Amino acid sequence: MTTISADMVKDLREKTGAGMMDCKRALAESSGDFEKAIDCLRQKGLATALKKAGRTASEGLIGSYVHMDKIGVLVEVNCETDFVAKTDDFRGLVKDISLHIAAANPAYLSLEDVPQDVIEREKEIYRAQVTGKPPQVVEKIVEGKLDKFFCENCLLEQVFVKDPEQKLKIKDLVTEKIAKLGENILIRRFARFHLGEKQ
Repeated sequence: MTTISADMVKDLREKTGAGMMDCKRALAESSGDFEKAIDCLRQKGLATALKKAGRTASEGLIGSYVHMDKIGVLVEVNCETDFVAKTDDFRGLVKDISLHIAAANPAYLSLEDVPQDVIEREKEIYRAQVTGKPPQVVEKIVEGKLDKFFCENCLLEQVFVKDPEQKLKIKDLVTEKIAKLGENILIRRFARFHLGEKQ
């Protein structure tokens, strides 16, 4: 059996923000493998986040970001208590989301916000691009292209611009904060303005 040292627990806690006992358990479950322990904590964080998803989030912050006086963003991010809204972690999340919106220019908040007529129009365009293939193959290609459309245009599906590995989606970023802060967190709405752009 692998010995879990206090330094290992401390390192994992600093990297993930999870509780000491959670870090110790994750290291024990993964036989001291640091990366597996992180994966274990992330999976548990997701489970925790799902449990908290039904709770009312009516506190929070309106964040803003202005880039070179040309692009401006307002975003409302909600949590459950004023106490969490005032933490550096929560404020940092709101700031990161504002910056991401300025850089990535999402058109919608989530998949559910994309109007059905937009989805149908995209499907028609994709079907027209694929010729000479069996219908079931065409539909698979269309679904794949539609997934890519959602990843490019829906804020929660976009890859976080500050993630060096380009894997962490905005929804995963929120889930990690839910697990760390212990409250439900929702991105309620956002607006992005680009100087001279017509609405």
